[in-house]
Amino acid sequence: MSVPLISVVLPVYNAEPYVAAALESILRQDYRRLEVIALDDGSTDRSLTILQRYRDVDQRVRIVSRENRGLVATLNEGISLAEGDLIARMDADDVSYPSRFSRQVALFAQQPQLAMSGTGIDQLLGNRVVRGKPNPVYQSGDWHILSLFFTIFLHSTVMFNRKLIPEDMLVYDASYVHAEDFDLFRRIAREFPAAMIDESLVAYRIHGDSITNRHKPQMRRTHLKIVAENLERLSLNDDPEALHDIGAAVTLDTVRRAANCILTVERNIAKQAAPAATSYAEGALSFFYFLYQLIADEQRPDLTHEFLTRTGKWQVIRRRERYGLRSAVHAPWLCRFSDGATRRVDTLARYCRSVPVKTVPPLQGLT
Repeated sequence: MSVPLISVVLPVYNAEPYVAAALESILRQDYRRLEVIALDDGSTDRSLTILQRYRDVDQRVRIVSRENRGLVATLNEGISLAEGDLIARMDADDVSYPSRFSRQVALFAQQPQLAMSGTGIDQLLGNRVVRGKPNPVYQSGDWHILSLFFTIFLHSTVMFNRKLIPEDMLVYDASYVHAEDFDLFRRIAREFPAAMIDESLVAYRIHGDSITNRHKPQMRRTHLKIVAENLERLSLNDDPEALHDIGAAVTLDTVRRAANCILTVERNIAKQAAPAATSYAEGALSFFYFLYQLIADEQRPDLTHEFLTRTGKWQVIRRRERYGLRSAVHAPWLCRFSDGATRRVDTLARYCRSVPVKTVPPLQGLT
């Protein structure tokens, strides 16, 4: 069997502090037959200089540099230039562990019907790492169903099989900006099998200037747009505008309608036959958490209280959140105190679960 070529699509925009580690982690892969298509999307820092330095010493690196066109256009350009049978995504601020590509290639060889695969992640916070844990939903979930409710893979862990995915499908849609991966994954999963290597093979860097942090409101609105489309297509929700409206403004009315949406979806998926019903339930619960966080971020305890009461889901949030929220409803000034205390506890708990970067061999010498 021939050894497939992997084309790594690496969009870069003002990633000077991180891009060297990202690119070096690709070039250090134990799978060697790859090309890196690094697309500098009009960076104004030293990102291009760093890319050129690596290209000068490794002919597998190709650089495209031009004016800023945005992520969706950059991703599509990278795919159009790719020559490989497999296309791997990589973000300029993340780090791939050395065996990532070889593990994904082996998975495609074992299951040639697969169209895409993702991997688990560790979280990289400064000089510490929070090790990822297997997620039970990935063991038995139906990817087509789960992809209706949330982005099934972290974008920079994904590898696509071009032999299966039609050329006109493997395209990011600019009308879903900042959730273009969610849209692409749902379209592929609707037609073809997907799989997860539920082991951490990528370190996902968390920092204040990430796309996720900079564009969270737009990302959430697009996420809601996609879920609304999915639910309407399957006749699982009778008020598709409810999700658009809560994305535009979190008010008592939009919270109540979103809660009613959750209840309607749950009633409809209860009619599904096993084993699909389990995946529908897991997806709907994940979407509930998405809406819960969206509402909670408004720091309006009366709205969060209303959402939990209408959906009847007080039992699925953490105990300290339940206590803090119920107190804050009666004394709204407690909301900031309770929220701040919860965040501090979460930060401490995350620190206690983390380990120094220097103790994680795949990250040594990169970060």
